[in-house]
Amino acid sequence: MDGTLLTIAGLIVTGAGVYLALGAVFALVWITLLAGRADPGARGAGIGFRLIIAPAAMLLWPVLLAKALKGFRS
Repeated sequence: MDGTLLTIAGLIVTGAGVYLALGAVFALVWITLLAGRADPGARGAGIGFRLIIAPAAMLLWPVLLAKALKGFRS
């Protein structure tokens, strides 16, 4: 029984790690290329703003990816 629980816990931790790793890669793309297209207020924003939104982009990457694939409306 203990081995099964450890296996499940390991899968959860691995899944969270993969999710965050994909999120980190997406966040880099989002803050450098896509944030300005998604929100005109983000155009020309400095590095401070981009660093502030990076954690949210990392955690919410599936939502932001869907928005990017759907297309941005101006």
